[in-house]
Amino acid sequence: MQAALRNGVAFPHSCRVGGCATCKCRLTSGRVKELTQAGYVLSEEELDQGFILACQSVPTSDIAVEVDLGAMPAQRRVAGRVIGQERLTHDITALRIQLSESLHYKAGQFANLSLAPLGDHARSYSFATDVQPDAQVQFFVRKVPGGALSSLVNEGSLVGTEAVVEGPLGEFWLRPADAPLLFIAGGSGLAPILAMLREAARSECARPVTLLFGARQERDLYGLEDIQDIARHWQGRFDFLPVLSGQTDADGWQGERGMVGDHIARHVAGGPHTYLCGPPVMVDACTAILTQSGVAREHIFADRFTTIRGQQ
Repeated sequence: MQAALRNGVAFPHSCRVGGCATCKCRLTSGRVKELTQAGYVLSEEELDQGFILACQSVPTSDIAVEVDLGAMPAQRRVAGRVIGQERLTHDITALRIQLSESLHYKAGQFANLSLAPLGDHARSYSFATDVQPDAQVQFFVRKVPGGALSSLVNEGSLVGTEAVVEGPLGEFWLRPADAPLLFIAGGSGLAPILAMLREAARSECARPVTLLFGARQERDLYGLEDIQDIARHWQGRFDFLPVLSGQTDADGWQGERGMVGDHIARHVAGGPHTYLCGPPVMVDACTAILTQSGVAREHIFADRFTTIRGQQ
């Protein structure tokens, strides 16, 4: 992928770390060294047909690939200004930006965000809302130790700061269908899922929904009022189950406990289409459980929040 981009080829790409499959292509001749395991983002059928992730493949000989060069969505750079900053948890802050003009995207996608104090230092974050008529966008930024942008957002006062948003990026959005929906979120991975749910609710979606939200402790839960509001406007069944992995009997938590993946098996009846977003370890573990539970791989959609993907 890097070689193609250096030579002016508009090679489809997005996350650049093997988490989104935007850069998938079919290797028709030659050999490559694959830097990461692609089985979590490519189906078995695609792997059998010779598909690879271009951003994670280093040629070890002359190669030829087949790729749809028209697959890259139109991207734009739009200037804006920070107009809101809200602490959601001890390590996640919501950043609201007023854009100078509307930026069209699909709920679930992400964008590259840069802030004036850091110059061109950009990081990728998922849109936390669907497209708004007032051209405002919102991102949930989790603080990462040593992360320049995430530390600035979580520790500094940024209202009035100039920003640039470049996008849209990613292949994570709600596909039209009639099947039940199972959403699984961890940490700041709730952002694109809230956006998708809000957009679907506005469209009067009636598909049965189960939302599993994994966190460590009760203090790590957020967005609860937003989820309740979406549930009130949902046209069909809407079940919400927060799952805490770090709570004990002494904490008084009355809800579900353990790893969020522990609670998947009882929610796969009816063949749900599943959307996962959060840390790679969570997404990969849940994907394995889903496939073992009989959910078709082509009905599992995921966005893996790697550190370089944007959580800095």
